[in-house]
Amino acid sequence: MQHGPVVRRRKLGAELRALRTTAGITSGEAARLVGWHQSKVSRIETGTSGAKPADVRLLLDAYGVADQELRELLVVLAGSEDAGGRHHWWHAYRGVLPPTYRDFISLESQASAMRTLETTVVPGLLQTPEYARAVTRAAVDGLPEERLDTLVEVRLARQDVLRADPPLELNAVLDEAVLRREVGGPGVMSRQLTRLVEAARLPHVRLQVLPFAAGAHIGVTGPFVIFSFPSTSDLDVVVLDHLTSSLHLERKEDLEAYTEAFDALLHHALSPEDSLDYIAATAAGA
Repeated sequence: MQHGPVVRRRKLGAELRALRTTAGITSGEAARLVGWHQSKVSRIETGTSGAKPADVRLLLDAYGVADQELRELLVVLAGSEDAGGRHHWWHAYRGVLPPTYRDFISLESQASAMRTLETTVVPGLLQTPEYARAVTRAAVDGLPEERLDTLVEVRLARQDVLRADPPLELNAVLDEAVLRREVGGPGVMSRQLTRLVEAARLPHVRLQVLPFAAGAHIGVTGPFVIFSFPSTSDLDVVVLDHLTSSLHLERKEDLEAYTEAFDALLHHALSPEDSLDYIAATAAGA
């Protein structure tokens, strides 16, 4: 269990090492190709030290990696730039957002799929502006209006991943408490539930409700997110969000455990079709 940046360095290093090996190049040869000392290549591959986006591009060129999707992903793991050297949109908020949140956003922006269990609030990618404001205000007491506006703006900007080409595949299990907890008042909640109904009809969004009748289940330990990435499953990661930080689980056994837990939750949850009807009925009665 590690904080995000450590996980990202280790995953990046492991992937670069695998690419170098596939190319049939030794670490010493790689160092000569890019004009470094061999120890720098070793430190990057073991995750001991980080790599700048420019460093990653040099190594990928040396290894003959032409897969643009993979290049983009690895450059993002290295920092806040895309494969073309441009800063991502969240870089503009670096003075407002904590590093763990920026790290989460960067993972979310590059993931091909996201599986999430939500036990208390609507997933951020599906929140309406009013709901996002009410949740943020409640989560951070005494927040100045200007900062509140910025955090809501970021929350809404994150939702662009659902409109991208290709879009993020979102698979969410929502505890019934998410639908029943009145956030921001009846009007805000009614519009939020309507938004969930609209989202559930999108081909790349799958929502399933875990009803109270399901009783105790493996998800009572708390919400979690599983990110999956294109090109390689070795970069998949589980994120556990806490009040002041996020923890990332990267070990194979952890990924398997949370994947099995998510599959078990799907078994106890209503089907996507029944969930859509349930959300719609709840919205009608809100």
